[in-house]
Amino acid sequence: MINLDDPKVYSKFDPSNMLKRIGEMPHQCSDAWRSAMNFPLPSDYSSVDRAVILGMGGSAIGGDLLRSLTLDEAKIPILVHRDYDLPPLVNERTLVIASSYSGNTEETLSSFSQALKTPAKKLAITTGGKLNALADESSVPAFCFEYAAEPRAAFGYSFFSLLGLFQSLGIISIQSKDIDETIRILGELTARFDKDVPLETNLAKQLATKLWGRLIIIYGAGILSKVAFRWKTQFNENSKTCAFSESLSELNHNAVVGYGFPSWLSKKGFVVMLRSPTLHPRILVRYEVTAELLTDARIPHEVADAKGESPLAQIMSTVLFGDYVSYFLALLNGVDPSTVAAIDYLKRRLAKVKI
Repeated sequence: MINLDDPKVYSKFDPSNMLKRIGEMPHQCSDAWRSAMNFPLPSDYSSVDRAVILGMGGSAIGGDLLRSLTLDEAKIPILVHRDYDLPPLVNERTLVIASSYSGNTEETLSSFSQALKTPAKKLAITTGGKLNALADESSVPAFCFEYAAEPRAAFGYSFFSLLGLFQSLGIISIQSKDIDETIRILGELTARFDKDVPLETNLAKQLATKLWGRLIIIYGAGILSKVAFRWKTQFNENSKTCAFSESLSELNHNAVVGYGFPSWLSKKGFVVMLRSPTLHPRILVRYEVTAELLTDARIPHEVADAKGESPLAQIMSTVLFGDYVSYFLALLNGVDPSTVAAIDYLKRRLAKVKI
């Protein structure tokens, strides 16, 4: 197995310095929050009955987590839409936000182009590209930020931009102390999980080592359900590893019955259970019982507890932990965490087909 404490490993497998981008998460969040809160928006953008966030991949997960975080508190329903076509519920009382890091995501461009033909309130979040050009041509506000990275590595910008914009519109209410706590904890974790922290005390390196060579399944509940999905996608893209995510308590009604087969699951599988102390008490009991079932099936598993008092801090601390784990697993797999050759191939093939 590759030695994660060897400095040469990082220069060999991480030439684009993905690790630096992961470590910049606290700065991304604070910069995006400040910029979004100061971004001018038309006054009538607050007068809406629903918000629809258009996006894919790393540009959509921020919408997922915004919805999870504010599900019980937001003044209007917040929906995340991943498709070429705009949902039929969009009308003059809808705020449509197109989120695309590159500005060139074809599904997002397609649905946003349709939104431009509706009386909905429109907004774009991007670094540029065709989305910014479309917004400019149609006099639609565009929140643009500059940050050179893979879209998934700009998560702090995509998520905290949404938080700040929704906060400024009065749709959600985030306490400043929660923002401060979150950024503080993220800073502490980046120091704790850095490459220079040895394996014996680095929890991210330790978990990556346990996951090496295994089929990874991530469980989450409540505010951490979509964080589990973020872990899954980070293992896919960073580690080039097959991974899946499930949500409690739904998985207790089906997935737990499938622990028996295939028979190699106990030797090749590993379940990571993301847990928050703020979850419903019955859900926390389900974590315990699910762990008992995994033990009975001899499937290796581990609980990763969220950090912080606020739901926002718990979400972000768990996201950051997963980013580091997926990064270290990429190195153990001997692959560059930045490249996504399969996605690049898919885009080239799609570009040759005109519909």
